[in-house]
Amino acid sequence: MKHKIKHFRLKRELGLLELTLYGIGAILGAGIYVLIGPGAGIAGYGLWLSFIIAAIIASFTGLSFAELSSIYPKEASTYVYTERAFHHRVLSFIVSWVLIVSGIISAATVSLGFAGYFASLFGGEPIIIAAALIIALSVLNYVGIKISARFNCVATVIEISGLLLVILIGALFLLSVGGSNISNFFTMPSAGIAGVFTAAALIFFAYLGFEDIVIMSEETKNAKKIVPKALLLALTISTILYILVAFSSLSVLTPEELSSSDAPLTHVVDKAVPRASFLMSFIALFATANTVLILLIVMSRMFCGISREHSFPRIFARIGNKSTPYISVFLIMFLALGSLLIGGIETVAMLTNVGVFVSFIFVNLSLIFLRYKKPNIKRQFKVPINIGRFPVLAFLGVVSSLGMLFYIGYIDFQLLLFETAVILLGIAVFKVFNR
Repeated sequence: MKHKIKHFRLKRELGLLELTLYGIGAILGAGIYVLIGPGAGIAGYGLWLSFIIAAIIASFTGLSFAELSSIYPKEASTYVYTERAFHHRVLSFIVSWVLIVSGIISAATVSLGFAGYFASLFGGEPIIIAAALIIALSVLNYVGIKISARFNCVATVIEISGLLLVILIGALFLLSVGGSNISNFFTMPSAGIAGVFTAAALIFFAYLGFEDIVIMSEETKNAKKIVPKALLLALTISTILYILVAFSSLSVLTPEELSSSDAPLTHVVDKAVPRASFLMSFIALFATANTVLILLIVMSRMFCGISREHSFPRIFARIGNKSTPYISVFLIMFLALGSLLIGGIETVAMLTNVGVFVSFIFVNLSLIFLRYKKPNIKRQFKVPINIGRFPVLAFLGVVSSLGMLFYIGYIDFQLLLFETAVILLGIAVFKVFNR
């Protein structure tokens, strides 16, 4: 007697609201809650300018992602874009590989950030708390995208409320002093404009997540139209919130006070509302947990998508009866658990940025190449400002990403060496699985 084999597929559960909130939740989180302190220590009152520079750099590639996702709404986004543009599987694999490695390390590091807040409120051993969080959120990831999206929506609203509280406190503080310290925001730090760019290189980590929206294409209704809209909305809303938070935080605290605090936004709120640290720490729990959940979801979908493209064993592309890639989900969980011993968030932020800038270079180049190789392919969204077929903003995305890579290398050459090792490991992994 023959048994029928069931073939499960990913469900299209996400609409514009859910995907936009998903994107905002992916962008907000650990970055702004932790890195605003070190950023203020580097850029001083010019921190708001660092956020604008980082936002401009992010928008170049964000627009490229928007156009490419309207052509190829696939979960293996960066792999598919580069493969269609260059027809080079090793290159496509490596571009995705550096994102996966960065994502896994970031998930582990942010989970330790969650553990720090949790331990300060309720006690416990941080590494055990972090491991428990990764396991619990991996189970949530396995259960299905719909319930994960609901958790994400709730957590994102809580995250935004925390940032709005900081913005409100800053506005009230400015009014109370009659705006006398506004002139501070137009003074350069002691490191000059170089300090502003160095801070931009660091806090760019706080913008990461917009590129993850396209990875959810196969679980989004009418993805070719909704994904570009959600991506641009999420990036715009997050940028406005970040700039206002930077202004507000530095209205209440000096750059020195902000940079010396382990929980900078909690310190801002606590100065205006005594004993409010519990509230901000509670909000930070949701922010960090939400970041970890999104990273786990995105990395498992990338594994699944690359397997579908025959660059990983097909077993990782299996979809279970929960309509989730269950083998990839639990593989990412074990890899994240094994990454809990990586260094602090500042080091990881810079390391992640290196990997991301490498992938961004090739995403923008993919758009440029596809404009000429497939000029007549249907595009639901098209990047503005073009010279004929040539996308000017995509070119600026390449130039700015290269510039940030060189700048990070100038600050800490070891990060580039580590990323080179990651790339060489990726080539070895590809060769093993593609003999």
